[in-house]
Amino acid sequence: MAEKVAKVGVKRADGYLYYVDKNGDISRAKMARGGKKGGKPEKVAKCGVKKAGGYLYFVDKHGDISRAKMRRAGKR
Repeated sequence: MAEKVAKVGVKRADGYLYYVDKNGDISRAKMARGGKKGGKPEKVAKCGVKKAGGYLYFVDKHGDISRAKMRRAGKR
């Protein structure tokens, strides 16, 4: 299960990949399609989320930043 970290409410546009960058902000990059190159990333929202180790941070379907605990191969 994922837990919501920050409510941002980013509206998504088609053809872009949205992600949480290393500064904890939401960025987007144009996706490569049909032999065409992708675009340079651009910052969409400034959030400044502090990332903790062992978690995967992502932009959920509501446009907010969420995190999920990563499963490690050696720990069962």
